Amino acid sequence: MKPINEAHVAVPGLAVVEVADDDASAFAVQELLAARWAIAPADRTTREPGEPGVRLRCFLDMRQEPDT
Repeated sequence: MKPINEAHVAVPGLAVVEVADDDASAFAVQELLAARWAIAPADRTTREPGEPGVRLRCFLDMRQEPDT
């Protein structure tokens, strides 16, 4: 996975969340976050060679409510 860029968190209320687990759990966490805040969701997980499980990264804007 690429490093987190400072621009992703340059403003208070912006956050990057990275979940390391299995596919189902990672997408469940993303769904819970999306119910509360506006997010740029990930559509797939990634695997790091030699590390267990998968990773999913999504970007949150906690200043905005999700689209309904």
